[in-house]
Amino acid sequence: MSDDARAKLAVLLSGSGRTLDNLLEYINQGKLDAQICVVVGSRDCLGVEKAKAAGIPTHVFDGGIGGEDLDRICNEHSIDWVVLAGYLKLVPITDRVRGRVINIHPSLLPKFGGKGMHGMHVHQAVLKAARQGEITETGCTVHFADEEFDQGKIIAQRHCPVSTDDSAEQIAARVFELECECLPSALAQVLQTA
Repeated sequence: MSDDARAKLAVLLSGSGRTLDNLLEYINQGKLDAQICVVVGSRDCLGVEKAKAAGIPTHVFDGGIGGEDLDRICNEHSIDWVVLAGYLKLVPITDRVRGRVINIHPSLLPKFGGKGMHGMHVHQAVLKAARQGEITETGCTVHFADEEFDQGKIIAQRHCPVSTDDSAEQIAARVFELECECLPSALAQVLQTA
């Protein structure tokens, strides 16, 4: 950890920045003892604009950040933890960040994870499985990221029911509500034990 008592976070994102908004809200309310020191986007997106509007240093690496750039940015901002908040690219796990990259995934891993399984792709697969009688619940997973999509050690999960009458959009909304609580809670847990 750095000399500052609050953990320094780098947030990586690829989309709307809803998870960034949620983390900032938890931090501003004093519910998460951290600060977001830098945001990295895999493309220009609403999340990048939100970060800039909040005065957070922001970088965009079209197509995803490389290991050297990730290390440089983490060193420049004395980053303690990297949080993947809807980041759709595989993050290079360098020696600098190994064991310090946390991801939120919109399913109960190990189900419905892996390359290409993000956002509505996950919720559509969940709905299909529910309609085939294979599952009755879904949820979200916070886990440590490693060299493969959605394979790292699980930190926390939250569950919710799935009905065959649901739409993928209804499932997405239900799961995102869980994510909004699960990620800050899991982060707080990791920060306390680090």
